[in-house]
Amino acid sequence: MPDLFEPLTVKSWTLANRLVMAPLTRNRAEGTVPGDLQVEYYAQRAGAGLIITEGSQPSARGQGYLNTPGFHSPEQLAGWRRVADAVHAENGLIVAQLMHAGRISHPDNTGGQEIVAPSAIAAPNEMITAAGPQPHPVPRALETAEVPEAVQEYVTAARNAIEAGLDGVEIHAANGYLIHQFLAPGSNQRTDEYGGSPANRARFAVEVTRAVVDAIGADKVGMRISPAHNIQGATEEDPADVEATYTGLVREVAPLGLAYLSILADPHLDLVQSLRQEFGGVVIVNDGFGSVTTRESAQEILDKDLGDAVAVGRLFLANPDLEKRWATGADLNEPNPDTFYGGGAEGYTDYPKLGD
Repeated sequence: MPDLFEPLTVKSWTLANRLVMAPLTRNRAEGTVPGDLQVEYYAQRAGAGLIITEGSQPSARGQGYLNTPGFHSPEQLAGWRRVADAVHAENGLIVAQLMHAGRISHPDNTGGQEIVAPSAIAAPNEMITAAGPQPHPVPRALETAEVPEAVQEYVTAARNAIEAGLDGVEIHAANGYLIHQFLAPGSNQRTDEYGGSPANRARFAVEVTRAVVDAIGADKVGMRISPAHNIQGATEEDPADVEATYTGLVREVAPLGLAYLSILADPHLDLVQSLRQEFGGVVIVNDGFGSVTTRESAQEILDKDLGDAVAVGRLFLANPDLEKRWATGADLNEPNPDTFYGGGAEGYTDYPKLGD
């Protein structure tokens, strides 16, 4: 079985190791534009085999949280170009996670843009806005004729990411955001060709993926899914339906030849391994749910042939040189949850590297 620190070929990329920095929302992109802090933050972590950026909106109406970056304005692309150049100067690879938040948003966070979703069902709980927490509004259900426009938002953002110098994009079809809202029966009550059956609910995800592949090439496109995550009201509670939905989805996108599939679920599950076999390419998995991923648990994933690479979140947040610390057995910095979201350099770019 491969070692965590062995290279991995992923289509046209060669990952220096099998540790993938998971997408981590940090709410520090002032005005939705990556700035000096983001340049430093991502460059510090370029030793990861692959960096997946924080979830970044493909359009203004796709923004969910405060101070998250986008891929839809010249200013944003100029900022991302600086980030990509800094990561590449450190011999790293960086992929943009395209995250349309759908109903997990509020007009106060989108500059007044309306909130859209598969169905006119408000998400549970609240959204943090500049005025404080507010209930999620009831979104407007996208009309059937509007769905191609939503697909095009991802296409434009993917082209923008490549233009800005990033190495590829990850289509975020997980965690209760727009694509997952289409996939999940709890958030999709449509009666047209995008609702009802597992195949219909997966149709939007398939159309987005095909269109993005056509625009930038399959070797630059990954996808993230989280079957039965049951988060943010995107509930998937029938195991048979979950299996049918995600098997059908993966069966549709596998022939496209994507760079990778990232599965946010316990890698020991039969469903995860079935989807891995169905996909037939590089699959990124993780085990950091109830507990933080350790070097031992990450290596065990490879030893048991449960995945090809391992996504790590919180420890990359606190350890910019995590791959070196794990390789040498050095002590780790502890993440500070009080600085996860918002703020400045504290808890973002000030975690020390070995030797600092």
